[in-house]
Amino acid sequence: MTYFHKQIKYKFFNLLPILLLFFIALNGNSIIDLKLFSINIHYILVYYFVLKKSENFGYGLIFLSGIINDVVFGFPLGVNALSLLVIAAVATYVRFVTVRITLLNDWITFISALLLANLVYFFSLYFSEYSIDYMHLFTNSIFTIIFYPILWFIFSTISRIANS
Repeated sequence: MTYFHKQIKYKFFNLLPILLLFFIALNGNSIIDLKLFSINIHYILVYYFVLKKSENFGYGLIFLSGIINDVVFGFPLGVNALSLLVIAAVATYVRFVTVRITLLNDWITFISALLLANLVYFFSLYFSEYSIDYMHLFTNSIFTIIFYPILWFIFSTISRIANS
């Protein structure tokens, strides 16, 4: 009976990141927007779990989540999907190149992934003649970088619970 209970717990915690990915995309809360700042959880979630648990996070799921997010927010189709795929590609590259994964390494490489993703996001919106709020994009990026370690610890705890 305990083996069965452990298997259910393992399956649930392995599916939790995927459920979070689609919950965030469907709910339209990929950006936690407080009065002073906003955080893009979608980017952090994709980067962390592609880096740490890539066997559960496929590119098709990430792309579908981005398309759903575009529909919910009313962006041109593919803008968020491309940005999320850029983040996933950088995370995959870092996973193959890095020997020892630490919070500092993840954080520094996340900054480069976020810059590339925002560049793709910016050009996609610019060429589709969609209005861009540059200050919101800048503050969102800064606070996403600042809050990455907090969410890294939360996701690490979820991963440890899944493995125990």
